Amino acid sequence: MRIGFAGLGRMGQHMARNIAAAGYDLVVWNRTADVAERIASELNCAVAATPCALAGCTDVVVTMLADDSASEAVHLGSEGLFFGRGATTYIEMGTMSPSHITDLIGAAPAGIGIIDAPVSGATQAASDAQLLIMAGCTDADAAPLLPLWGAMGRQVICLDTAGAGAVMKLAVNTMIHGINQTLSEAMTLAEATGIAPDRAFDVIEASAACAPMLKYRRPIYLDEADHDVTFTVALAQKDMRAAVDLAQSRGVAMPQADVTLEVLSNAMMDGFAQRDMAAILNYMRKANT
Repeated sequence: MRIGFAGLGRMGQHMARNIAAAGYDLVVWNRTADVAERIASELNCAVAATPCALAGCTDVVVTMLADDSASEAVHLGSEGLFFGRGATTYIEMGTMSPSHITDLIGAAPAGIGIIDAPVSGATQAASDAQLLIMAGCTDADAAPLLPLWGAMGRQVICLDTAGAGAVMKLAVNTMIHGINQTLSEAMTLAEATGIAPDRAFDVIEASAACAPMLKYRRPIYLDEADHDVTFTVALAQKDMRAAVDLAQSRGVAMPQADVTLEVLSNAMMDGFAQRDMAAILNYMRKANT
């Protein structure tokens, strides 16, 4: 099975490395060509000049793209994946809206299967092949892809219906970004009474309220400037916008999500867009001065 991989960002690079390490014949493409060339040199794999060429020389294409518009351009652009003739299965593993997945399925050429299989886990989980994969397909549809997904993740949960993976990714990220906001508020409350940030985090980390993402993000919360960005405020805002839009379309009240989206949007306007999502703690500190 020859695998095409499109989208070599912070997560995609790690995922591509793990696919290559599992022994797959890999071809990569990235919008920024020098990134694709660097990764290809590292992995000793081929580079496709265009998404169309990537589809034309592979059996399965994995895409790890930033948002709906990026995915639309890569699939449907003038040299997009859907104009290549070769790959018959396309797996969208980025965080997309369910409506975008529906649009991709509708636009796909005859004989092409589209599976939404977004992941949960940050860059370390991607590097360690410990991602959770939420697949919008049946167990039977997933069966031939399980070895490939196993190269990237620790668990695959099939949700039976196309687009269900995208829904669950938004649901999970709603919780993650809500926890990020709540942690930021809790820390600023503790600090306002004179408790040192590291001691406050010690207590939170040892409490029943601690989620795994707080543990692995602790270094960034406590010293943002000394750590690389793993997931930006802008991407968090994009996720929450998609989740709130989906909720509104289904008549579902999500008051906490509305507040989280408002804070992220305000932080972006205040210059935090490209900072790590953990920077919301510093945003809340600034808001309380």
